[in-house]
Amino acid sequence: MPTTKPSELRKLPVSELQKRIQDTKKELMELRFQSSIGQLDKNHRMAQARREIARMMTVLGEKAKGIEVVSQAQARPASKAVKKPRAKKA
Repeated sequence: MPTTKPSELRKLPVSELQKRIQDTKKELMELRFQSSIGQLDKNHRMAQARREIARMMTVLGEKAKGIEVVSQAQARPASKAVKKPRAKKA
């Protein structure tokens, strides 16, 4: 299962997020079992699953608190700020 971006997760309803969390937790349990008996080929998959669960739980918490996150692309103003030139080192 490829990782999902937080912006994509924020578009999902709460029920879908909860279902995905439950499915990923089941997958993590299976991965732990495979690891314990020495059949796990892709060890990195356990860390990915934990991160996915954390990412989804964070978005779920944001929704519960009513927090609306603005992406960086939306937060930037239309005009770019002018930077001061750096002083040259001697």
